[in-house]
This record gives sequence, C-alpha cells and structure tokens, in this order.
Amino acid sequence: MSVFAAPGAYDRAITVFSPDGRLFQVEYAMELVNRGATILGIQTAEGVVLGSEESIEALEEVGFSYKIFRVDDHVGAAIVGLSSDARILIDQARVHSQSNKLTYDEPIDVEVVTKRICDLQQMYTQHAGVRPFGVSLIFAGVDKTGSRVFGTHPSGTYRGYKATALGAGRETVLNILKEEYKDNMSLEGITKLAIKCLVKALEARQLPPRIKLAVIPAATKTLEMLSDEKIDAYIKELSSSK
Repeated sequence: MSVFAAPGAYDRAITVFSPDGRLFQVEYAMELVNRGATILGIQTAEGVVLGSEESIEALEEVGFSYKIFRVDDHVGAAIVGLSSDARILIDQARVHSQSNKLTYDEPIDVEVVTKRICDLQQMYTQHAGVRPFGVSLIFAGVDKTGSRVFGTHPSGTYRGYKATALGAGRETVLNILKEEYKDNMSLEGITKLAIKCLVKALEARQLPPRIKLAVIPAATKTLEMLSDEKIDAYIKELSSSK
C-alpha cells in the first residue's frame, strides 16, 4: 500500500508537499502570473523605470486600470496576476513604508519593503485554510544604497535585478534586455528601452501598443507617471527609427 495520499490531495492541501517536493498551489499561482499582462523594471545609476501593458475596455474609466502603484515617493511597484490580491499587498507595502518613516525618520529601503511583502506572501504558503497570493510584483526605487529593482514570486522569494520582466511577454522582453541593456545607460535611455520592450511584447501577441510608464530619477527620488502624450511620442520615435 502506498504511503502517499491520492494525487489530488496535493492540490487540495497547500501545506502538503508532493512526493517530488512540489507545492502545486504555488505553481498554479505562478502560472496565473505568467499569463498576465507584461510588466518590467529597469535600473541605472540615474534612476529606475517601471513599465506595464494596460488593457482597458471601451467603457472603463481609464484612471482605475493602472498596474503601476506609488508605494512611497521614492518607491513604486508594478503588479501582474490577480489585481485584488495585489491591492492587499500594495496597501501593506504602503503601511510598512509609512511606519518606517515614523519610527526611524527616514525613507524605507526598497529591499526592506520588498522583504516585508515577501514575508507575507511566504506565510500564505504555509498555513491551512488559505491560498497563495496569485500575484508577483516588481518593486523599484531609489534609496540611500542607490537605484534598486526587485522581483517577487508567489512563494515569497525575491531577487534583485538590473532589469527584469514578468507576465505573458516576459521572454520577448528579456531577450531584448539581454541584448541592449548596458550598466551605463541614462535614465532617458532605459525609458526608451522599456517602451521598446513593451511595444515588441505586444506586437508579438498582435495587440495594440497601450502601455504605462513610471520613472524615479535618482536626482529627485520622486516617482513620476509619464503622460500618455509623452509615451506616444516615444512610440512614434521608435517607429520612425525602424
């Protein structure tokens, strides 16, 4: 008689590892992330850029569909996956950020806020009666250590990156980043590179170029959402240079 439960048991119980060491609900959460709209983060000495694809229905209010959020003046986050789960994590990130400012009288480090959110995500892989957060985030900002970009996983792990992407167009974006990203690029340079990556990712799936971008310059350490007009100008410049 087998010592293991029926195969379906590993799907129903989040806290039970399968015989080959897998937590299926965490893997399913990551599959949700992989099918979501593409997001990216790029850092350079001059600052960071966050970008996302935006899918807006004809009758939808435009300002409520963003996948890029301000966590603090100097930190932003892009989300991919279940937006309702992301909203809870973004709210927690904002609470941690303000709490750090009140307690220590200084802005929170980007890695610290990332770790706090990943601690919460990890907790939801370990307790019965809950499910993992079906979302991954890219945190990007400028703190006392410089420009930083971190990507999270539904399991609660995180890694630091010079440039990274998540979502349905991830492979297309990463291929471009590996070829064209350089450590010494300007903020303007990585902004144009981010737009190129997202446009190419959308073109690969035959979707119209509708994207959002946020920049955090190292000089001001303040997140700024780029206007649609400015993004459209960059897209036209990209098209004319082909």
